[in-house]
Amino acid sequence: MSEHPEELQLASARALDVTIYSRPGCHLCEAAKAAIDPLLAEFGAPLREVNIDLDPVLVERYGWDIPVIFIGSRKAAKHKVNVKQFRRQLQEAKDGALPAAKGKARKKGA
Repeated sequence: MSEHPEELQLASARALDVTIYSRPGCHLCEAAKAAIDPLLAEFGAPLREVNIDLDPVLVERYGWDIPVIFIGSRKAAKHKVNVKQFRRQLQEAKDGALPAAKGKARKKGA
């Protein structure tokens, strides 16, 4: 079975590529976009918005559990955005400080 195109898209995302999974009429999605818009401009990060309603696999995956926002290939936020945390995540992505997406980050002393 092949991977879904969105998985491939996220896997090939550059460090500062931001993807938001949403749908039209989603007030939380609109609030999240408004919250991150100044940060996207500050960091020069492009935004790719994906309407999950156009893909049955994404509807099944996310349902009403949106918005979901990725920075590069890492999930950064769901439902609401903590702006301070999102800024930190963008800075870490810019600095190359994020752990590899496929593996789990190890805790200090582990």
